[in-house]
Amino acid sequence: MNRQAQSAVLFLLGASLLHAGTTDLYLRYVKAGLRPLLLAAGAVLIATALATAWYERRATKRKKSPPTPPAPAASPAPAASPAPVSPAHPEPRISWLLVLPLLALILVAPPALGSYSATRTGTSLQEPLAYPALPATGPLRLSVVDYAGRAVYDDGRTLTGRRIQLTGFLALDRDGTPYLVRMALNCCAADAQPVKVGLTGRIPPVLQPDTWLEITGTYTPHRVKDPVNDGPIPFIEVTAARPVPTPKDPYDETWNT
Repeated sequence: MNRQAQSAVLFLLGASLLHAGTTDLYLRYVKAGLRPLLLAAGAVLIATALATAWYERRATKRKKSPPTPPAPAASPAPAASPAPVSPAHPEPRISWLLVLPLLALILVAPPALGSYSATRTGTSLQEPLAYPALPATGPLRLSVVDYAGRAVYDDGRTLTGRRIQLTGFLALDRDGTPYLVRMALNCCAADAQPVKVGLTGRIPPVLQPDTWLEITGTYTPHRVKDPVNDGPIPFIEVTAARPVPTPKDPYDETWNT
């Protein structure tokens, strides 16, 4: 792979990062807060590619320009024996494998992590550093992470007697227990971990894993231990449930709030 091919790959990679960062595609890989860094990285790669191509073009022009004739010498010097010329080695073709991740980024948008990962990974609920004030009236629209944290570590004191709405995807435990799940991020999809809320009450009769639901219900003190890691899983008493489209950002970033 010569310099021109390298600059082309860098340019395409930078353009792909800019495309992902200016659309919702980047949310499949990293959390929303990293969008500026992703756009900056794409811009730097494109600038590097253009600079590399410009430098290589100037170097090629210098090689093609006719050499300046040497000045006549006063007396002929003895001819020196020519230095041995080493044979040119072509660039290894395996370097073109670097294009495969680029093609994967352009052509294949991976689905967000779902019930398969959630049922094989223990709940990763963490105790919040603080509990933001909630509105005094109306239904509480909470994230799965926020509800689970308040239900477990605050014993539901801010949830009792309130109508609550949660949105997440369905996952079924080995014994058929339904969970409403949201995968929480620290940085990117590679470190996503599930936070689970058990469902009881008026549960839909037909449960399809990975279906996104908006749950309306009330706090219940019932909780169990996750069979994977013994982590706490709170429950919500469901009064209504309806399917909803997959949200633009399928991950939850509400860690330690």
